[in-house]
This record gives sequence, C-alpha cells and structure tokens, in this order.
Amino acid sequence: MYETFEHTADIGLRARAADLDGLFAEAAKAFFSVIVENPDAVRPVEHLTFRVEADERDDLMYDWLAELLYLFDTRHLLLCEFDVQVGEGSLAATVGGEPFDSDRHRLDMEVKAITYHELKVEPSPEGWLAEVIVDL
Repeated sequence: MYETFEHTADIGLRARAADLDGLFAEAAKAFFSVIVENPDAVRPVEHLTFRVEADERDDLMYDWLAELLYLFDTRHLLLCEFDVQVGEGSLAATVGGEPFDSDRHRLDMEVKAITYHELKVEPSPEGWLAEVIVDL
C-alpha cells in the first residue's frame, strides 16, 4: 500500500508493506504515481535488471528511488512492475515499463530530486514503513 502527502513545495511518499521487498516495490509505485497521472496505462513491455548498494536502509531507499528517477530522466521510462529483493547492504531489482508515449500517458508532476529530508525506513506494526520527500 502506498499514498502521497503534501509537504510544503514538495510531495511526500509513504509506503507500507509486510516485508522489505514489498516496501521498496510500493515506494517505487508511489514514486511513479506522482510522475504519471494514469499509471494503469503503463505497460511492462521493456524489462531492466540492476543492483543498488548502500550500507543503511535509508540510503538504500534513497539510491533506489534516485535510480528510478535517473531512468525516467535519461530514458523517459515509465515503470509499473517492480520485482525487488533487498539483502544486507544491497537491492537487486527487475523492473518493467515502457517509454513515455504522449498519446497514452499523462504526466502529472515533475520530480526534480529525491531528498534525505525526513527520510525513514523502519519497522511498523504492519511490517515496514517508508517515508520519502521528493523535490518538485
């Protein structure tokens, strides 16, 4: 489950999941829900596999979302599927999506950067909780 919340001139992403793999996948879905107005129109026609490494969970979340932003900024990829395996100090992911198509996709907000402001990844009664503020 994910949601967004208002934060001054930025927007916050809040994700919840039973485990860390699901948490990172939900955070990615929340991230793309900010970028594209109609995320259900995005099809998983192209797949990429990559790895992200960081010592702390907070840093791993930051680097994960920064990598997704990089893929959107450089390749105009809108992503909709996230198969994530979080390990000790690293994350392996296979993501699916397609390039932006102005005939089918409606862009919503322009994300400029992921921030460390109030970033957290922590256990919760339901499993795990993440909050991330993105700069618009």
